Amino acid sequence: MKQGTIHNKDRFLNKVADRLNRKRITEEVQLPTWSKQPQYEVFNGLSQDELLDQFVLQCDAIHTNVIVTEADKLNDDFDRVIQDMGGGSIVHWDDPRFESFGLDSALKKQQEQGTDVHCWNYQLGEANINKAEQANIGITFSDMTLTESATVVLFSDKGKGRSVSLLPQRYVAIIPKSTLVPRMTQAAEKIHETAKEQGRMPSCINFISGPSNSADIELRLVVGVHGPVQATYIVVDDK
Repeated sequence: MKQGTIHNKDRFLNKVADRLNRKRITEEVQLPTWSKQPQYEVFNGLSQDELLDQFVLQCDAIHTNVIVTEADKLNDDFDRVIQDMGGGSIVHWDDPRFESFGLDSALKKQQEQGTDVHCWNYQLGEANINKAEQANIGITFSDMTLTESATVVLFSDKGKGRSVSLLPQRYVAIIPKSTLVPRMTQAAEKIHETAKEQGRMPSCINFISGPSNSADIELRLVVGVHGPVQATYIVVDDK
């Protein structure tokens, strides 16, 4: 996004402060150090393997299939998941991790078998959304993963359209084990740090906890109501 020039900023803010009958605050706000911060106690001190154990337990609670695999077995497990989901058309992110984890060859194999495989291309505009609407399976990597709620965090970008995880009938998230953090607390901190370092935020940040569901009607849980009706997480050791 292009950076514009702000005119008469101080004059405007001074006028607002004057109307509020107070002095304008110009110094940086310092966050207080709270004596009690229970949000940091959740899964505090757990190793990545221990976080993974808790994550797998939570996946059952949110009706999400989870597969824990190794890098050299990822392609075989990936093919098995696609088959279990009924195959059909696939849409996926344009993400370098597909190549670094070797999944580009698995997707090419699907194409050779006659599967319609579409890689998100921002230059195609609406055509990407149409492909996602028609796809049986949407595939992304997780940018951060919350253990407490078994939530994948997706940062949208040019090649990472949010429709990929929203519109297809089924959804697959590839989760590098290093992306596991205890909870939303750590995710919020990381997003804040990234914004300060890069001077910008992702255009959209999605938090996805398994397949779509609702308990609004008579407090009865209904899974698969307004998005992917089935979700599978594949957790893999980092390359």
